[in-house]
Amino acid sequence: MQVKEVINFLDQAEFIAFPKRHYKGNMDYISSLDKDIEAVFDPKINKNFLQGEAIRWIVSKDQKTVGIIAAFYKLTNSEKQGGIGFFDCINNQEVANKLFKIAAEWLKEKGCEYMDGPINFGERDKYWGLLVSGFKNPSYQENFNYPYYQELFENAGFKKIFEQTTSEVNMQGIQLERVAKLAERVFNNPSYRFEHYKAKEMNKYATDFIEIYNKAWAQRPDFNAITLDRIESTLVSLNPIMIEEAIWFVYANNEPAGFFVNVMDVNQIFKYMNGKMGIFGKVKFLYYKKFGKINRLRGIVFGVIPAYQNHGLETGLIMKVFESIRMHHAQYTAAELSWIGDFNPKMHSLFEAVGAKPTKIHYTYRFTF
Repeated sequence: MQVKEVINFLDQAEFIAFPKRHYKGNMDYISSLDKDIEAVFDPKINKNFLQGEAIRWIVSKDQKTVGIIAAFYKLTNSEKQGGIGFFDCINNQEVANKLFKIAAEWLKEKGCEYMDGPINFGERDKYWGLLVSGFKNPSYQENFNYPYYQELFENAGFKKIFEQTTSEVNMQGIQLERVAKLAERVFNNPSYRFEHYKAKEMNKYATDFIEIYNKAWAQRPDFNAITLDRIESTLVSLNPIMIEEAIWFVYANNEPAGFFVNVMDVNQIFKYMNGKMGIFGKVKFLYYKKFGKINRLRGIVFGVIPAYQNHGLETGLIMKVFESIRMHHAQYTAAELSWIGDFNPKMHSLFEAVGAKPTKIHYTYRFTF
């Protein structure tokens, strides 16, 4: 087997092209956008390069690519957090072990004591975890893989550190009445105010998002504070797939306290584009968007600051989002609720209470050196 570091344009093109060949014929696979993958490894775009490094390799056999992998680390709280991601491989344990070994050796040289994977060189809202159940309807920027990948990881010595469950709810079958009384008490409490996102006030909501996010996730050991320029650029990029009534904020005593952000499930369009978002890709996107090819929502982030958790704000946010969608956007028939870790049983219980059913499970693994 030959190992080649991704260092030039041709290498980068092969790194992106291999998954498309690898999954050819799999009707459930939807290619990531080329530009999204490129952005992860572009220091001008991905600010994680300010606290870390990333590297990619291609492994070939008989002049044919048989696997790819990326390794990266970030310095967080004086710890170098090592990770691997963007792993794709033929069904061959020897090839997988080769990929894992070259990543491990590089991370050990950089001073890491472990590698988590498959994860993203960035936030957990994208490219995070190995799919082990529910190999249907992959969402935008969500890891998809063949079932045999689980054996490749576990045979190589990776151990699961947490489980991520994605759920889905039918908009007609959602059981909001189960939580209506609790939500009503929250709505009638003058200390709380709910309002949906308005694009013309993007700067205000960006600032509120940062305050909520940085408080809600601060207790996580791998937490990285989000910045204004990063969230503003994210909101700008999401603007074409936003629905204002699907993004709600809650305020407690006029202070930002929580949010629930949902967007269109654009993979219903991207499945026709093979990862390309050039001029013709944009025309396709606008065409399919205009003529109703999207009928699903995807929740991408849900958070309430610790001081107001378990006060019913989570329930109020769910009620506001789904009541607004049923009232103003009846074309949406289903909503996928962003993954919830097994370390958050209360959110699992809330999703179950409104009739959401688990559809996909991803595992995050760790290999300790």
